[in-house]
Amino acid sequence: MKISKQDVKHVAKLARLTLSDEELEVMTGQLDNILSYVDKLEELDTSNIKPTSHVFAVSNAFREDEVRESLTQDEAVKNGPRQNGELFQVPRVI
Repeated sequence: MKISKQDVKHVAKLARLTLSDEELEVMTGQLDNILSYVDKLEELDTSNIKPTSHVFAVSNAFREDEVRESLTQDEAVKNGPRQNGELFQVPRVI
């Protein structure tokens, strides 16, 4: 095993998760499988591969701006859970 139950307990504590003994056992096995797979990927020779941020060469993936009719105020607020016909009503935050 690449990861111990103590490591999983520590990560769960950092994530503020409470794991039962059964969940701890399952999670340890799953994380061990993930780490084993990562180790297998590290065996690949990537010395001739250029680092990329995208799989495909993308220069400008944004669409052109075009003027379109927008929603009316009534249409915009009609689906809100609480509204007064002009705006959304939300609880006061102090």
